[in-house]
Amino acid sequence: MRLMPRSLFGQVMLTLVAALLIAQAISTTLLYRAAEQRRELGIVHAMAFQLLSGAERRGRDPAVDRPFHRAPPPRNVRLKDVPLPRLPHELRYSESTASPLSPGDTRHRNREEALSQLLSSQGIAVADVVVTSRPALEDPEIQRLAHRHPASHRQFAAGPFDLVIAGLRQEGSETWQVARLAIASRDRAIVRTLLLQTIILFVVLVGLLYFVLRRITRPLAALAERTQRFAGAGSPEEPLAVTGPDDVKRLIEAHNAMQARIGSMLDEKDVMLGAIGHDLKTPLTALRVRIEGVGDEAARAKMAATIEDITRTLDEILALARIGRNHSIAEPTELGALAASVVEEFEDMGEPVTLESSGRLAAPVHLTWLKRGLRNLVTNALRYAGTARVSVLREGDLAVLRVDDDGPGIPDDRIAEMCQPFTRGEASRNRETGGAGLGLTLARAVAEQHGGTLVLANRPEGGLRAELRIPAGR
Repeated sequence: MRLMPRSLFGQVMLTLVAALLIAQAISTTLLYRAAEQRRELGIVHAMAFQLLSGAERRGRDPAVDRPFHRAPPPRNVRLKDVPLPRLPHELRYSESTASPLSPGDTRHRNREEALSQLLSSQGIAVADVVVTSRPALEDPEIQRLAHRHPASHRQFAAGPFDLVIAGLRQEGSETWQVARLAIASRDRAIVRTLLLQTIILFVVLVGLLYFVLRRITRPLAALAERTQRFAGAGSPEEPLAVTGPDDVKRLIEAHNAMQARIGSMLDEKDVMLGAIGHDLKTPLTALRVRIEGVGDEAARAKMAATIEDITRTLDEILALARIGRNHSIAEPTELGALAASVVEEFEDMGEPVTLESSGRLAAPVHLTWLKRGLRNLVTNALRYAGTARVSVLREGDLAVLRVDDDGPGIPDDRIAEMCQPFTRGEASRNRETGGAGLGLTLARAVAEQHGGTLVLANRPEGGLRAELRIPAGR
């Protein structure tokens, strides 16, 4: 499974989405931690404020049993950071000779340390501090209050919240000052806000980038398609429309100029090759007529064979030159029928060629050229092995026209070389057996014209396997 898209558009969009997700994850984490720190700070300050103000209201200092010293309230107390239902005065502050901790309570060490430091900064001689939390309806004081006042129980039950209980024992005193603070569940508003922010960023940034990238990639896609089409057929076309950003426009203009120049050169080449073919074939025809006057029959036969060989080589050279300038449109063709027609040609000549087809298989092809490519492979097999077996099969998205023979094969280190023009094999594949070394080159050019490849391989059981592998139809 491929996760990274192949296109420029897909890769840039995926990169942006990934970067945005990472950035938002980091931002969410930092903002959430900051919000939690503010919340904890508010809780600690609220507890300190209730401890100080509660003792002040009682008008005495439990440490020395005298009027309570008016210490200034803690700085930066932010009760608004702690959303809470209002508790009755007798629950918000109380005093006891026992610690407010109940069996099973968990102490909040961080809050205890922060509260102790805050109280010490206000001049309070702290002997011991305990902080814990429990569901409101499980607190004994809340239960006693609810028993006396059922309306309070309904209030507490209507909106579940937790109680934070802080206990302070000052030095020299056995009295515990207890503050109860009701806090709501953790505020999820920040998560919803960040989620909404992320969605808005996605819509805005991804939407804008989509249009910008489309403005860049659409001309590039048209340019790639035009270049591929021109590389395959070499057919002249109207210049590509110059659109997109300036950089892309310059690229398209350069492509149009290059295509026009290459098209002009190919036209000149076609004209030149046509003239060469005409100028060479005319004297060859004249020579063929003249050798009829040669009295020596053996010499006359050799001369005629040489002229025929030159003519055939010239035809192959001209065909190889024209294959890159094919102006026809590929037509859907049943490859089994195409292979059968080629095999019938050889059967009519008495050649031992067989066909094996695995069912109907269609592909868009240039019929004349594909026939010629297959014909060349069969001819090579007959020339160097004496027999040929043609198969038509499908492998994935490819249609395969396969030709097997039982000949000597090709040395592995020379397989790639054999597809080069005018390259022949060892002594068993010399000029005496016919051919100018262009058959495989022409077959490869036919395969490439169809967007495929020519594959040569020696068979394990002996002989050569040649395959024209081209894209199959849907």
